[in-house]
Amino acid sequence: MRQEFSNGSDPDQKYRRETDALGPMAIPAEVYYGIHTARAMENFPVSGRPAHPRLIEAIAVVKKAAARVNGKLGLIPAEVAGAIERACDEIARGALADQFVVDALQGGAGTSTHMNVNEVVANLAIERLGGSKGDYRLVHPLDHVNRCQSTNDVYPTALRIAAIRLLRPLSEAYASLQEALQEKEQEFADVLKLGRTQLMDALPMMAGQGFGAYAKAVARDRWRLYKAEERLREIHLGGTAIGTGLDAPKAYVFQVTNTLQELTGLGLARSEFPMDGTQNMDVFVEVSGLLKAAAVTLVKIAGDLRLLASGPAGGIGEYALPAVQAGSSIMPGKVNPVMAEMAGQTAMRVIANDAAITWAAAGGQLELNAFGPLIADSLLESLEILGRAVPLFEQRCIRGIAVNESVCREHLRRSTVLATALVPHLGYEAAAEIAGIARREGLTVEHVAVEGGWLTAERAAAILNPLQVTKPGIPGE
Repeated sequence: MRQEFSNGSDPDQKYRRETDALGPMAIPAEVYYGIHTARAMENFPVSGRPAHPRLIEAIAVVKKAAARVNGKLGLIPAEVAGAIERACDEIARGALADQFVVDALQGGAGTSTHMNVNEVVANLAIERLGGSKGDYRLVHPLDHVNRCQSTNDVYPTALRIAAIRLLRPLSEAYASLQEALQEKEQEFADVLKLGRTQLMDALPMMAGQGFGAYAKAVARDRWRLYKAEERLREIHLGGTAIGTGLDAPKAYVFQVTNTLQELTGLGLARSEFPMDGTQNMDVFVEVSGLLKAAAVTLVKIAGDLRLLASGPAGGIGEYALPAVQAGSSIMPGKVNPVMAEMAGQTAMRVIANDAAITWAAAGGQLELNAFGPLIADSLLESLEILGRAVPLFEQRCIRGIAVNESVCREHLRRSTVLATALVPHLGYEAAAEIAGIARREGLTVEHVAVEGGWLTAERAAAILNPLQVTKPGIPGE
């Protein structure tokens, strides 16, 4: 029976006594977690944040699938199975979030988070059966909630489910970003501007062409993220501790995957070699790598926009980004490209998380990777923050971008890069000489070419037509 008592230091605080292999421990009477969670709280006060809520919800769904199959097979009483399922439903909806208290960074391959869920499910189910928290004769965290399971098959399976659920909206966000960039490509299709390589003047281009290039890169990211889900669908639930399936009947192994597929609506598939799933985390490295690629694109686009919008008086100033907030606590009127900065910083975090995931996956040894919590924390954070940042960047930056056409024309007029169009007609040396004169004397390339006798005015105008030099081919022919 559960016993309540006061620990003396706080006579108003009630406790219950729970015992594990290390001995007894006082647990606050009102909490739904138990002794395993309490010990983990003492051992891992590291990051100050618990495991990702999507991971908790996914573990609850796995627990529900296991309880349903265990109940059908008579491995646990039907009444207990039903109570566990109802408890899991509540947790999967986000209930009792404050009871999942184990730090995200923990030893034990995720066992502490897993036990946190087992204990909360058990105590919630106990109450639903009319009992009191801690009376594990009714519903036991291990004998009932964890029947036929191990952290080593539950935790990675739940991580896959949580990742898929975050991956889908992220893929859609990139699709929307691609669409926004394509709309800007059309909007600025006839706006001529100066191209740049290595931050120096390069050939003319249409502003729309630049956005078209961004859209192509984002399209590749969108497709990669869409396909990444396929890498996450194979699960090894039923493999138990090291993938051999010990303590899990064959009927359970086959049924639990089908049940989990039904509960999640995801195209999950049973692994033909469960030991692979306990040992190897390369799938998460691959998915993280695709997130990193998408993040790199985001950094590039955000950085370009910040540079082209710099100024307005002392920078390039060809683009105007939406003003969304005042930019300085001391300089009146200053407006900063904060949405582009936000997108860039978010992407940098994703890139950093990828490094953590890489090292954690590489650190696995023999039949288990002990660093699953770091992989889970990093991967789910990357998915979540990208999923939030990309729509904000699209809506509050990309869709409101304007082009300062007069500034673009002036930059192009003052540049000597149009001399490149003269190379097929006059040769590289003559074109370089014309460019040098134009640069030194502050003249246009066309003026120097005509006044110096290299070309007639009509011929120069045909060759140096800026609308021609933004297309393939030899201008003037």
